[in-house]
Amino acid sequence: MVVDPGSPPYTAPWDLELRGQLDPGALEHVLGELASGDPDRSAWQHRLLRHAPDHHTLRFTVPAGSSSSAASVVGRIADLVTGPPGAGLPPGPADGTATPGLRELAVDPAEVRHWTAVAERRSRAAASRRSAQVTSPGEVPGAALPADGDGVRSQVGHIAFTLDEGPTDRIVNALAVRFGLSAGQVLTGSFALALARWQGVDEVGFDVRSIPRDEPGSPRPHAGRVADPYPVQLTLPSGLGPLEQLAALAGPLAAGAGRTADGAGFGACREWSPDPLLRDVLHALEPARARLTLPGPGGALPAGSRPVHGVEARAGVVDGKLHVGLDWVSGQPGGITETSAGAFRDLLREVLEDLAATSGAPVPSVFPATPQQSALYASGDGRPGTGRHVEQLVWAWHGSLDAERFAAAWQSVFDCEAVLRTAFTGGPEPQLIVHGRVTPEITCQVHRSDGWSALLERDRLRGFDLRCPGPLRLTLLKSDEIPSTGTAAPIRILLTYHRALLDSWSAHILLREFYRAYLAGGSLPGGERRPNLSDYNTWIAAQDLEPARGFWARSTPPDGAASWPGRPSGATGLTGVGRARLRLEPVESARLARWAGAWGTTESSVLQAVWAMLIHRASGATGPAPVTFAVTVSGRGVPLEDVARMPGPLRNALPMSVEVDPAGTVPGLLRRLRDRALDMAAYEWVPDAWIRTQGGRAHGAGSVGTVVVFEDPPHTVEGLAEELAAHGVRVGYPGTIPARSTAPIGLLAQHDSAGGLVLTGVHDRALLSEEAAAELLQQSALLLREIPLRPGEATTVADALGLLEGRDVPRMAQGVAAGPDGPLVTLRAARGERAGTICLIPPPGTPATCYDLLVHSHTGPEELLVLTTGAEGAERALAALGDGRSLLLGGFSGAGALACDVAWRIAADGGRHPRVVLAGAAADEVQRARDLARALEEAADPGA
Repeated sequence: MVVDPGSPPYTAPWDLELRGQLDPGALEHVLGELASGDPDRSAWQHRLLRHAPDHHTLRFTVPAGSSSSAASVVGRIADLVTGPPGAGLPPGPADGTATPGLRELAVDPAEVRHWTAVAERRSRAAASRRSAQVTSPGEVPGAALPADGDGVRSQVGHIAFTLDEGPTDRIVNALAVRFGLSAGQVLTGSFALALARWQGVDEVGFDVRSIPRDEPGSPRPHAGRVADPYPVQLTLPSGLGPLEQLAALAGPLAAGAGRTADGAGFGACREWSPDPLLRDVLHALEPARARLTLPGPGGALPAGSRPVHGVEARAGVVDGKLHVGLDWVSGQPGGITETSAGAFRDLLREVLEDLAATSGAPVPSVFPATPQQSALYASGDGRPGTGRHVEQLVWAWHGSLDAERFAAAWQSVFDCEAVLRTAFTGGPEPQLIVHGRVTPEITCQVHRSDGWSALLERDRLRGFDLRCPGPLRLTLLKSDEIPSTGTAAPIRILLTYHRALLDSWSAHILLREFYRAYLAGGSLPGGERRPNLSDYNTWIAAQDLEPARGFWARSTPPDGAASWPGRPSGATGLTGVGRARLRLEPVESARLARWAGAWGTTESSVLQAVWAMLIHRASGATGPAPVTFAVTVSGRGVPLEDVARMPGPLRNALPMSVEVDPAGTVPGLLRRLRDRALDMAAYEWVPDAWIRTQGGRAHGAGSVGTVVVFEDPPHTVEGLAEELAAHGVRVGYPGTIPARSTAPIGLLAQHDSAGGLVLTGVHDRALLSEEAAAELLQQSALLLREIPLRPGEATTVADALGLLEGRDVPRMAQGVAAGPDGPLVTLRAARGERAGTICLIPPPGTPATCYDLLVHSHTGPEELLVLTTGAEGAERALAALGDGRSLLLGGFSGAGALACDVAWRIAADGGRHPRVVLAGAAADEVQRARDLARALEEAADPGA
């Protein structure tokens, strides 16, 4: 066969290879042309690049039975066409006919980010049983399939099925148009759904090979190594049918191949990226054990051949019918059997038929999460067991409570508010999906009056599974005490919500809506609220970040800005979260508001000024010095109609910095804080995670140690109290129990129903003792009470701080990490005052979430932490935690080297050498968690 590079269309040898007809003679001819030194050689190279697999894939895809000379020629052609790995593209022909697509893809930032992220996900998933590996126990994922010989007798199996024209049209045309996907992307999603069902997992990884159509006029916007299989990693939402899951996967499927429809950017980045590290990472990426081969536009079913993956599927449309073929190699230890392959075929057919039958059915709304929501979800910081980002409202219900009307009213609120039916789809770039009808969780308990704090803590630690709808639940709490009077005791109501989807403002809006529904017999008039969270997220995505970029770059606090309201001391020896509360009387609160108004500011500015002065005092500075802390904003000042009435996670923490001069006046400090707040108001929607990346160093709200919150949410019963009273009901104003924030110290201020100002301090007890936290709160309240009594313009910061004369600066431990950027994440708080600490070390390549099940298996009182960094970032924190109480390092098999390194570093720094406890690698996740829990409990028992 003679191949003429100047007369397309032609049949390239790789097209023949796909049909199992590799012709050594034709390949020798191509090799001769390439090695001849002919001036047209570069034209040959570029034309072959349009068809050739990469240097690695070309070698191992030689069909079984091909001659050794053919295989050798293929390797030599690969060397001549592509050059060694990492080599640049050959110069293009003089006539300019070469397409520079691969060169562009290899340096395109978006393409590089995409394939880097896919590679990271593939590597993480390789160590997780929750990702489909198409392996049997004991088989190494990604290992090469054994060849015949060496005691192995393998046999290639083939199985196929066909869908009729009607179902085929609904799948490859109707569904593709409906979801904005190509037919190949719909088939890729269908393959993923079946693979996940077959393996019983919620994350799948496989390779996709898209065979291009070689004819004049074919759409080839980026020509190159288009026959390369490219990796796909997908996380499937749980609790949905195939159509709903496909709808949720539409975004990831559309982006799965990168900029080109055939994933050519993967091979381009792997072979020609200017970054050698990226080339190495992509070259080292193990092939998946499952592969899907798709034809190009209008292409038929690709021919079958000996599989090089565990199982391979081929799909194509012929005469209007979808033909699907499966190939596998049987007879290998732990390999695919005819029975298991048949089960996969049945599942794939079932998924396709289900999609065809329901192609016109309603589907949930799916939309992207905001960057802030994505960061919270992906970090795992908001998962059950941490107690973070879970906030609570508590109030008393006096009078009769109609349980049926109560439940119906909340059901009506859930029906009208899409955010209450919203869940995350999962994955590194999670989306939000709005489910249909969701039943609110309402439970009734009898509680002991002395067990109130423990009940609240258990409820917080229970958290929420963000992949399931319903970020709010209610608990009706009846006291076990018998009232001395003849009246019935009030019912305490606990409303718990997750800040990934709701904030305090939202909870008050929803509670007011509930009262309206309760008074209306259990039903709210009207339909769903607009704008909703989808509208808000769309608005966020449309904003221009350039003005915000300039503002935050100019607003970066200087190096060395003070950020702590206490002075360094030794470790507290405590764990968990502490809370303290003080109240300014209504007359004091009113006086504070009037005084702030006289200087053109608000109570929130006064609170920030007090906090800034306390930080300056603790720093020991005697002259002007910068301080920094975080402040929260409602997020509802954005120009989106009716956003103030919209429930959602709009509250945001922004970094605040100001210079505090002891010789400067207090009114001057107030005005600077006010002006700074007004400047920030235009950017209150900007996520903190994005702010941190500006200016070349960390300076977002999450990078400072404290946060100040001043909130006045909507009144829940304003205008409704009389009507409730007519029904024999009187309700108290809800009190907020703040969530454990990302900052280790938080100060929350909120007015109560009587007009008093309630101050709540939330602190990490490993950083601040209960006594120090109480002193800090008392000093804050003292300044808020006393400063308004000095109305003169000339009152200086030094004068104000003089009010604290004789009171010590609170002491706080330093070096204990806190927050999502620290090396330690709390999996479960301690269950006793002097309980020890267990730090869990994830094995290399394993996410911190691998220990989630241990929360339920470990019955000991110890605090459970998870290390999220290497050994060098953890020894100070762990040494401080182990001061005066027991410290164990534990983990699954594979974590031993890192755990021993951490233990050695702690001992080398003068700390006590902690014990290291490891458990074997059981195949079952639940059993593995139980084994580790048993080993930890035995090690923690002195008599063990």
